[in-house]
Parts: sequence; structure tokens; C-alpha cells
Amino acid sequence: MIYLLSPSPREGTIHLPMIRFSLLPSTIDFSKCDTLMFTSKQAVKSAEALDPEWKKYPCLAIGSSTAKEIESLGGKVVYQPKSFYAKILTQDIITQFQDKKVLYLRPKEVSFDSKNFLAKEGIELQEQIIYETSCIRYGKKEKPSKNAIIIFTSPSTIHCFLKNFEWEESYTAVVIGEATKVHLPTHARYEVADRPLIDACITKANQILLTSNSK
Repeated sequence: MIYLLSPSPREGTIHLPMIRFSLLPSTIDFSKCDTLMFTSKQAVKSAEALDPEWKKYPCLAIGSSTAKEIESLGGKVVYQPKSFYAKILTQDIITQFQDKKVLYLRPKEVSFDSKNFLAKEGIELQEQIIYETSCIRYGKKEKPSKNAIIIFTSPSTIHCFLKNFEWEESYTAVVIGEATKVHLPTHARYEVADRPLIDACITKANQILLTSNSK
């Protein structure tokens, strides 16, 4: 069985969402920026809920789903990285946006500290935390069955899963990227999706399932 721990369900998986989102500020301070940066579609949705004025600013979009969310709401994507690795991404920002005043609209917890990394290169990245995640609680009866393939789409989904359930040796994790992988239990069996997309995670999970069924 394939379990998907992201907030949104997908066909062919058992939906077991681990996190919920909450808005934090009442307003967004655009006064010192000319460009916005988003690293998740939830950040875009949160910005829309807080202040639709964000659409007046050109956007750096990290991830294809983030870019699609920006464009679907009427925003303009001026940059989308070829690589999703944080250090390469920040090098791109250093090269292409050194003269811009970038405001990073972000969750409370992030897997990579872009602000400090850029500061070392002489670029001041402004940040505003606009939403936070919290764990959904489950009872023992809802624990994934043995030999389950479990898709983790963020470090938060791993942390919340481990707050609810003990990790079983028979589980196989599929993670959306390298930054998420490092949060797994040290003894966990895992695979990294070929691309940092939920669809790619599901494809990888189905490949593992087919391989295990053919043994």
C-alpha cells in the first residue's frame, strides 16, 4: 500500500495528511521590496489570503507547482530555477538578482537557511513569516500497515509522522528531495523521487511496489 502524507489527496494512494496550515500576520509589508520569492504553493495561497497586492510584484518561484500557483492566481514568474538544490539556487539569486530587494514570504520552519547563506555573499534577503504548520494527531489504529510505502513531501511530514507513529523496519520511504531525506530515521529504507514533485514521488512508489510484488 502507498500512503501519501501531503495535505492534498492523489488518486492511487491512501491519504494520510500530517500537517495543517495557519496564517500568521495580518498584513504583508511590501514597503522595502521590489521582488518576491516563494518556495511553496502554500506560501502563495497564504499571500493571496493575506493581501492580493502581492501580484503587483515579479516573483521568484521555487518549484513547478509554486510557479503554477503564482500564475493561476494572476502573478508573474520572472525566475524559476533549473536546479532545486538550495545552494545552487542561492548562487543563481546572487548572480541574477543582486540589485533587487527580494522579500521571501516563507513558512515558520524551513529546511535551508537562505537568508544567512545569502548574507555571507553580501546579499540581504528580507523575510516575512506568513504561515506555520502544525501536526495532525492520529490514533494507533490509523498507523500504516506493514510493508507500506510512505511518501514524505516535506521535513514537516516526517516530523509529524514520527510524533504519531513508531517507524517500522518493513516501511519504505519515498522522499520528495535531498533536504527532506535527512530528516528520516537513520535506519529507514528510502528512495528519493527523480524530481521534487508529488507526481514523481507517486511514480517512484509505484515502481517500488511493482518490484516488491514481482519478487
